[in-house]
Amino acid sequence: MSTQNPKRELFQQLARVGTALSSGTRLEFLELLAQGERSVDQLAAMTGVTVANTSQHLQKLRQAGLILGRKQGQYVFYQLTGDNVVGLLEALGNVGETHLAEVERIVRLYMAAKDDLEPVPAKELLDRVRKSLVTVLDVRPPDEFAAGHVPGAVNIPIQELERRLSELPKRKEIVAYCRGPYCLMSYDAVQLLRRKGLKARRLEAGLPEWRHAGMPIER
Repeated sequence: MSTQNPKRELFQQLARVGTALSSGTRLEFLELLAQGERSVDQLAAMTGVTVANTSQHLQKLRQAGLILGRKQGQYVFYQLTGDNVVGLLEALGNVGETHLAEVERIVRLYMAAKDDLEPVPAKELLDRVRKSLVTVLDVRPPDEFAAGHVPGAVNIPIQELERRLSELPKRKEIVAYCRGPYCLMSYDAVQLLRRKGLKARRLEAGLPEWRHAGMPIER
């Protein structure tokens, strides 16, 4: 490696991260891996991407230092290299919403239309949980809940929520969360709960952002 212009060489290496993030599919994989370890087959099944293409995308993320793999038998399981990758995705979302009109439009039309109330910030939720003022509802799949969740959260996957409403207390406000700020499961949960006459709001982001902010996690 030449040392004629170390800053330029440094920027070229950092650009590898940008290149790895230049695919919506790879961003979706990162959101899923932020919930816990996944195999190539699992990610392919969850996203509808072929196993071959999934493997190629994961190699690009791995080469950029964003994920790492662990071989177990015939399978390789992937995970994020650290919670700072979640911070990177948060920053990407913030910049996009602030400076890209198309991102702002999608958020407004498809997400704010489902829920235009201010979400609950993480620190506020933690304080209200400690005072037993709210019921925290995790609407992710059970395996993601088992890998880590907000302390005291109740796990009812979104597809089961309507028939399991009786499990939720009627007099407490319910705060729902899922995989991240753009995960529609929490929006759908809040919309359903309000339609059924329950008081409900969303957590400001999802479990990965909660963990990245240094909030406590139960497993």
